[in-house]
Amino acid sequence: MAANNYADFLICLKRLEDAKALLRKITPVARRVFGEHDDATLRIRRNYARALFRDPGATLDDVREAVATLVETARISRQVLGGAHPITMGIEEALRNARAARRARETTPAGDK
Repeated sequence: MAANNYADFLICLKRLEDAKALLRKITPVARRVFGEHDDATLRIRRNYARALFRDPGATLDDVREAVATLVETARISRQVLGGAHPITMGIEEALRNARAARRARETTPAGDK
């Protein structure tokens, strides 16, 4: 949890490359130790997706990966925690933001990036 909190702080500081690198390391560990349905794993996956779509240098594929990750994470969170749980609500908010970022990238001509 400390590593995820640190990654969240890095995201807030806009040190997104550092956050992504850290989250890439801890995600497989969380999945193995806690499982796919644990709230810690769900939070880590949410933060990884946030770091992906908030990066100004993110490619359209990065943003699409963030959306796909959040769609799956939101589904799991709703099943395990329920739709009104604060973690689920945070994941769904991140999903709305990621979809907005994806729409913005898809409508921006390639030369304007």
